[in-house]
Amino acid sequence: MGRSIAIVEDEPSIRANYVEALTRFGYEVRGYPSRRDASSAFGTRLPELVIIDIGLGDEPEGGFDLCRELRAKSSTLPIIFLTARDSDFDVISGLRLGADDYLSKDTSLHHLAARIGALFRRIEALKTPEASETVIEHGPLKLESERMRVTWNDAEIPLTVTEFWMVHTLVRFPGHVKNRDQLMREAELVVDDATITSHIKRIRKKFVAIAPDFDAIETVHGVGYRWKP
Repeated sequence: MGRSIAIVEDEPSIRANYVEALTRFGYEVRGYPSRRDASSAFGTRLPELVIIDIGLGDEPEGGFDLCRELRAKSSTLPIIFLTARDSDFDVISGLRLGADDYLSKDTSLHHLAARIGALFRRIEALKTPEASETVIEHGPLKLESERMRVTWNDAEIPLTVTEFWMVHTLVRFPGHVKNRDQLMREAELVVDDATITSHIKRIRKKFVAIAPDFDAIETVHGVGYRWKP
């Protein structure tokens, strides 16, 4: 049986199309027409990846609300927004809520499948890390690849899969500047500069919530980001 994917989409024909298409790619796919139906099912068992539309029936922001619910349950569950709403405000809102990816419904099925595959590869890579990369420590930071766990002074930082890979990329070579292309390549993202910036801001916010004086991620203007040595 393939990996389990849930699609939350209120339009029956669109939902059926995605369920059928991704099933052909080898996934076990279930579709849900509303936030309430999805929430009820997820209360019993979480899928391995969730694809969400923003507007769900009588809830214009239902997808955002569902994303909040899911992030409260799991910081590492891969979440993709797949929606017709592609304004910068909606994209940034979705990423701030903790989504790993944000795609327009104009996206081809093959591209969607590629994005899903990238997220699953990231998870698999963390299960079989190189021995030298199992644990990385820099001052109060401790990164455990196998557990996909990051702590600061022993307090856990709840990072998404995408955020974890970005932090992993930076802390492997502290002091080295990583440009946006390198961060995208490591995290297997294809996004614009503003989206990378949104992810970095969210990562910083999570560290600051634990350590108000956190300043380990430095912006090198016009170039990229680095982890202070």
